[in-house]
Amino acid sequence: MLTETTSSTDTMNTRATVEAWMRHFQDWLCQQLETADGGASFREDKWVHEGGGGGRTRVIGDGAILEKGGVNFSAVWGKMSETAARQLLMPDPNYFATGVSVVQHPRSPMVPISHMNVRYFEAGNGEAWFGGGLDLTPIYVDEAQARWFHAQILEACDQHNPSYYPRFKQWADEYFYLPHRQETRGVGGIFFDRLTVGKDGSFDELFAFVQAVGEVYGRTYSELMRRNAALPFGEAEKQWQLVRRGRYAEFNLAIDRGTKFGLETGGRTESILMSLPPLAAWHYDYQIAPGSAEAATQEWLRQGINWV
Repeated sequence: MLTETTSSTDTMNTRATVEAWMRHFQDWLCQQLETADGGASFREDKWVHEGGGGGRTRVIGDGAILEKGGVNFSAVWGKMSETAARQLLMPDPNYFATGVSVVQHPRSPMVPISHMNVRYFEAGNGEAWFGGGLDLTPIYVDEAQARWFHAQILEACDQHNPSYYPRFKQWADEYFYLPHRQETRGVGGIFFDRLTVGKDGSFDELFAFVQAVGEVYGRTYSELMRRNAALPFGEAEKQWQLVRRGRYAEFNLAIDRGTKFGLETGGRTESILMSLPPLAAWHYDYQIAPGSAEAATQEWLRQGINWV
C-alpha cells in the first residue's frame, strides 16, 4: 500500500511526517512508471538548496514508452524575497516546502502527456497548507479514456469530501488554460491550492487526501500507458504531437505557478525545467484541417466539460 499510517500533529513533527511520505511516494511512483514502461530506469541527481534542504531529481528517457519524464522530490526552506512572498501570498517570507512534481512525455502521440504534483508549505508564522493536482494532456483525445480518468479521480475525491471533485475540477479547468490560445491544456483533472490546516480540515484529513491524489495518479497513468503504447501512428501524428508539446511548453513557461516559485526561490533550474518536452514545434499561423482527427481533439480543449 502506498498510504502509510501517520501520527497526528500532537505526536510527530508535521514537517518530518510529510517529508518522509513524499520521499516514499517518489520511490513508489518511479517503480510504477518503470514497470509500465518496461524499457528504462530513472537516474537520480541529488542537489542542495542554498537556503537549506535539497532534493532528488529523477529523470527517465529513451524508454519503451516514455521519451522523457521526471519525478522530482524536494524539501527546502529559507526566506523568500519580498516580491516572491507577495506574489505567492505568503503571510511570512520564511518558509518550508516539500513536495513531489511529475511530468511524463511519451514517445508515442497516442499516449497522453501527464502531470501531477503534491506539496506542503509552512510559512514562518506557522500557517500551513497543502496543494496539488493532476491532469492529462492527450495528443488525440479519446473520449472514453478521458471519462474513465475523471471517474477515477472522482472516486478518490469522494472518499474524502464529496465537494472536492466539482470544486477542484472547475479549478483545474480555470488553471490549466492558455488564455492567449483560448484553449485548455488538455482534458483537465483537478487542481487545488492552499488547503489550510485548521481552516479547511485537520492536518491528518488534508494529508490523507493528498496521499490519495498521488495514488490515483500512479495507478491511472500507468494503466493509460499500457492501454495506448501499441497503437499505430505515422508522421502526421508525430507532427501534431510536436505542436501540442509546444502548447504544453507555453503553459509551463508563461503560466505555471510551480515554475515561477522554483525560479524565484533559487530552485535547481534543471529540475524545474524538467517538465519541458524533449522536442516541440511552433508554426506560424498553424491551421488545422477541418474534419480531421486533430480538429476533433481541438474541439475537446475547452472549459466546463462534464466528464462524469
